Parts: sequence; C-alpha cells; structure tokens
Amino acid sequence: MRQPVTRRLQAAVATLALAAAAGGIVLTAPEASAAAGSATGYATQNGGTTGGAGGQTVRATTGTAIHAALCGRAAAGTPIVIEVEGTINHGNTSKVSGGSCNTADGVIELKQISNVTIVGVGGGAVFDQIGIHIRESSNVIIQNVTVRNVKKSGSPTSNGGDAIGMESGVRNVWVDHTTLEASGGESEGYDGLFDMKADTRYVTLSYSILRNSGRGGLVGSSESDVSNGFVTYHHNLYENIDSRAPLLRGGIGHMFNNHYVRINSSGINSRAGARAKVENNYFEDSKDVLGTFYTDAAGYWQTAGNTLDNVTWSSPGEDNNPAGPDMKSTTTVSIPYAYTADAAGCVPDVVSRTAGAGKGLKVSDGNCATQPPTEPTPGPTDPTPGPTDPTPPGGTNLSIGAGSDGSSKASGTSFGHLRDGDLNTYWSPAGSTGHASIKWDSATAVSSVVIREAAGSAGSIGAWRLLDADAGTVLASGDGAGTISFPRTTLRKITFEIVSSNGTPKIAEYETYAG
Repeated sequence: MRQPVTRRLQAAVATLALAAAAGGIVLTAPEASAAAGSATGYATQNGGTTGGAGGQTVRATTGTAIHAALCGRAAAGTPIVIEVEGTINHGNTSKVSGGSCNTADGVIELKQISNVTIVGVGGGAVFDQIGIHIRESSNVIIQNVTVRNVKKSGSPTSNGGDAIGMESGVRNVWVDHTTLEASGGESEGYDGLFDMKADTRYVTLSYSILRNSGRGGLVGSSESDVSNGFVTYHHNLYENIDSRAPLLRGGIGHMFNNHYVRINSSGINSRAGARAKVENNYFEDSKDVLGTFYTDAAGYWQTAGNTLDNVTWSSPGEDNNPAGPDMKSTTTVSIPYAYTADAAGCVPDVVSRTAGAGKGLKVSDGNCATQPPTEPTPGPTDPTPGPTDPTPPGGTNLSIGAGSDGSSKASGTSFGHLRDGDLNTYWSPAGSTGHASIKWDSATAVSSVVIREAAGSAGSIGAWRLLDADAGTVLASGDGAGTISFPRTTLRKITFEIVSSNGTPKIAEYETYAG
C-alpha cells in the first residue's frame, strides 16, 4: 500500500535525523536555493539543467551525510541542494539505504536519482581520493568542489579511478568551477578526470581545472560506445595532461575558450565518427593538440579562431592523423545554443581568474573581462527528457494492435491492459519495481511514449528508464509518469523499466507514437 504523504515525510526526516545524530549533516528549512549562475552549453538543451533548485538545502561535512541527504528525500526525484564543506574521504563515506537512493561505500554515489545539486561552500569542499559516480541519473549540478587523487589501483580505490564519472543513460549534468587533479597516470594507479560512457548526453564542463593526469577524460569507452555526446567544454584549464583532452568516440563535442598547457602526447582526440567544434582556444607548450590518434577510425573537426603557442606536431601515420599547424576543418558542426566566445588571445588571463574551485564562481563576460555569475531564470525543476505533459503527441497510438510482455505481473492484471485503450484496466508488476514492453513484428519508428497511471495511483511511479530492447540501450530516464520524448528510433521492442516506486505502480496505458 502506498504510504500517506505524512508518513513518507516522517520517514525522510527520520533518515536525516539519524545522520545528523552521527555527525556531518545540518538540516535547514526548505528554500529556493541552488547553485550560483545558470547552466551553459549543451546542459541547457533537452529541457535544461537546474539541479536541486527549489528543494530543501542541507549542509554536509562527510560523505555519509551526503548519502543520507539523498536517502532522506521523499522520492528519488525530489529536488535537493547539498552544501558541502570540509574534506570528504573513505573514512567518512559509507553506504546509506533508503527508497530514494542507491549508495555505496567509498564513493559518492549519485545513482538512479534526479534533481540534485552538490556545491562546495564556506572553507571549501575537497573529495580526497574519493570519486563522484553518476549513473542512470539526470539533472545534476556539481559546483565549486575539488576532487583529487582518485585511484583505480593501489589503495584506496574509488570510482574506477575517475574523479567524476558518468554512465548508463545519464542526462543533463553541469559541472562548474571544479578542480579535478591526479598525481600521475595509469602506472601510478589513476584513470580519467572526467569520463562519460554508455549513453551519457547533454553535459557541460565549465570554468574548471584538470591537471597532472595521464588522462583528461573521455566520451565513449570503446569504438562501439558511440551513443554519447552533446558535451560542451568551455573556459577550462587543461594543464600537464598526457592525453584525452578529451577523447571523443562518436557524438558531438564543443570546445571553446579553453587554455591547454603542456598537453604531452595528444589533446582533443576525435575518433569513431565524432565531430568536434574547436574554437577560440589557446594551446601552449603542447604536442598534437587536435586530431585522430591511436586508431584508424576517423573523427572530424571544425576549427576557428584558435591560437597555437609553441605547439609541435607528429607526422601522419596509419593510426595517427594530427590536424597539423593549419588545423584545417574536416566537417561542420551546428551549435544549437547561444554563446559568446572570448578572443583566444585573452583566454589564458580569463581562465586564470575564473577556472577552478574557490575562485568566487566568477565567469567571463564574453569580452575578455570577468564578472559574478549570472543568476538563473526561474524554470522547471525537472528537465529530464521524460514525463513532462500528459497530453499525447499527435498521430496514431502505435501500441494499439501491437504485442506486449514484461516482468512478473501482479495477480489479476494483464500485459494486454497496457495497450487496450481502456483507462479502467491496468498492469502492475509483482513487486514495487518491474518492466513492461510494447513490441511489433517489424521494425517501427518511435519518438515518444506516454505512460498513464491508473486512477488512484498517480505518483506511484518513481525513477524509470526507457530502453531500446533490441539494442539494449537507454533511450531516456527520469522520474514520474507522463510523456517521454527522445530521438526518433527504429526498433521492434521498447521497454519501460520502473526502477523505484512509492507503493504499487499501476500502468493503465503504455502509448507509443512515431511523432
């Protein structure tokens, strides 16, 4: 049975109270608090990125307290702003359990959640040898924190060696004014500073420092992992990085107004069909700052307004295609958002005054000067790609006449009720989670889904994922029932997976549309 609101709120407060008693968390009243400034770049697309704006603000001084704040919410999508101060490490980061979280020891785990801001305050926030892992989540902001010396081998280890890592259907993440650093490369136990894989999209890294690492970061974990993309990197400092600044496998990356210093082996590595727009950056004392490297799977780039200051280039070879000193464009890339780029010549100065944690969150004014962050325009708190509007898209409901199946169903319900056009019938999973699919005999193009809950069960569905069952890829993820829009995809079977719920989910209709 679904818990009354009062009981759920009591449970949330109790979880937070336990953490407070253990130390490391301070409760504050709900308020319209959020990260300073507004998201930029690709994080503004797909509905935008607002993090925990409008939710409760909680102060945390330990990793366990961060987890407790996530677990103490009413649901996995309840907005929250977590202000962090002090040093977060293995000794103070433990797993916390709850219906609105999925945490683990030894890592800051943002898994199967949405609408969360983590922001460093006061004397600063340092994540020492402990990484931030974002998985199956959306609408996340990380701002004004330092993450350092996260290892994948040796001791202690965390997050596969990534300072910040994202994977599995992640959408809309803004990482801003952070300092991400290591003390060596793979042989010293470190991996990437800023990695994305397994269908991660609509991400911006801005005003950050990435330094002293063998690997800056990647988009796509292999030549076949090309469903990632739409990533913006601007006003960042890459310093003393061996390679991957970043490595792009498929997708689109936009790099502007970054300062690259001592890129030792290769810089922006566009491969496996990726397209990079590279403009108004300053490359200094570096080697092979742009090209396709260590593979014969070509990537492409469009360049404009960059400055090369003591940059050397290797000769082209079978597995290396450096852009060369003229950095001639090999494609065109259309950028869907508005932005103003500083002239490349002033980038070193602007970046030195703005990038990294503890810089007062200053930003460029687009004219080679700095200013305080622009405050965000009030907007929706859940910009995930899905449920936004119970009104169905135009066209025919493709589920009528299709097939359906799924995980174990509750007694008295039927998969056929998902596609019978009758809101008085419904399907329920046998437990609080489960999945249901619509399927066709031949490949069918779909671009939106409408999930309608049965009467009396509105709000039962919590976090969810929508899957292309043929390819096993995540089309969208979010929280709550409604309309889900995604890039038009041709498939034979589409699966709606309920990851968490508030009681017993009841789906009256699972509608599909071509758009």
